[in-house]
Amino acid sequence: MAENSFFEKAFKLKKHGTDVKTEIMAGITTFMTMSYILAVNPQILSEAGMDYGAVFTGTILASVIAMLLMAFYANLPFGLSAGMGLNAFFTYTVVMQMGKSWQFALTAVFLEGILFLLLSFFGVREAIFNSIPVNLKKAVSVGIGLFIAEIGLLNTGIITPGDISLSLGELTNANGFIFFFALIIMVVLTARNVKGALLWGILVSTVLSLILGVTHFPDSHVVSLPPSIKPVFFKLDFSNIFSLEMFSVLFSFLFVDLFDTLGTLTGVATKANMLDEDGNLPEASKALLSDAVGTTFGAILGTSTITTFVESSSGVAEGGRTGLTALSTAACFVIAAFFFPIFSIIPAPATAAALVTVGLFMITTVAEIDFTDISEAFPAFMTILMMPLTYSIAEGISFGMISYAVIKLFTGKGKEVSPVVYGLAIVFIIRYLLPLF
Repeated sequence: MAENSFFEKAFKLKKHGTDVKTEIMAGITTFMTMSYILAVNPQILSEAGMDYGAVFTGTILASVIAMLLMAFYANLPFGLSAGMGLNAFFTYTVVMQMGKSWQFALTAVFLEGILFLLLSFFGVREAIFNSIPVNLKKAVSVGIGLFIAEIGLLNTGIITPGDISLSLGELTNANGFIFFFALIIMVVLTARNVKGALLWGILVSTVLSLILGVTHFPDSHVVSLPPSIKPVFFKLDFSNIFSLEMFSVLFSFLFVDLFDTLGTLTGVATKANMLDEDGNLPEASKALLSDAVGTTFGAILGTSTITTFVESSSGVAEGGRTGLTALSTAACFVIAAFFFPIFSIIPAPATAAALVTVGLFMITTVAEIDFTDISEAFPAFMTILMMPLTYSIAEGISFGMISYAVIKLFTGKGKEVSPVVYGLAIVFIIRYLLPLF
């Protein structure tokens, strides 16, 4: 009784028409649908040279910090962890394509978190969000979806670099078999509305990989203390913080995280009927502050940008309405920390299948893009096209912004473009022209 009284006082359950049991089950459901990140994020960041186990622990700690704030400060039922697309940008663009160190990338994430803290305090994040064209916002999501699906296919060898660009890879080896097996399970379970479809796909295909000898049982116990975060803890590099490259990377992190978080909050809150009569989320500023704090601490702890997960909608669908749902999800993350030996044997084809499936989820917004007006359609198309072709989220955003500003200006629709977009377009053009001087 006293326990229920604590939860009622902390989360105002009756006011939100919910109870302890519903909230806890909603939190577990959210964990089931987003826990794939504990396998995928360490795998992606380890390709940047970071320690797999340390990233695993750092991701859990940063996620828990952000969700505790979401629970007790914002009192909202949203789960947070390392954002998909943002972790891909960290490894495949900043480290692999630009040739920067993972310490440089972590520093950009840290600065992003600090900036977001300031922007959240003064309500600037919402103002920036409103100044960017709707079609470009949706195109970024679609482009990232294609980009991370491409990463998944490349990582498992389904497609490979070819004479022209890309070509079909080996489909009939063990990796190909595990990949398609995992992918089919994920898609079928998703179609059948099974909670945690991606996690089940990862786990079942891991068992298959053990049977085929692709991976092996851990030498240690299944349950163990989490790996140390020492290899990645506070490994920040401030030697290049005033460089143009740092600005470019920092802005890309800011841009993607901004729209990803605000879009997710709006979408999930709409499903939960949590928006007010003006269509706003009453505690949006507190939710944004939660992920800003998570991102700042995440960089210190050794992981990429922390953001609100769209998979939170699964918990909301189960009746989650308060911060107790977020607290329950955080508790599940803490428990998962002690099962690292299981996560460490998950094969790359299984996480690649998860990337492709998440890519599918992200490109569904393409149906909402206005393709009837070419001045809107072409910038959106360039944003979507250039991300997978240049292997860079940042380049897709750059081409989208530049083409939007230029086309609107020269078609007599310049007044439709906000000063923010013009300013960003100029910055991106200067970035491309600088090598000429």
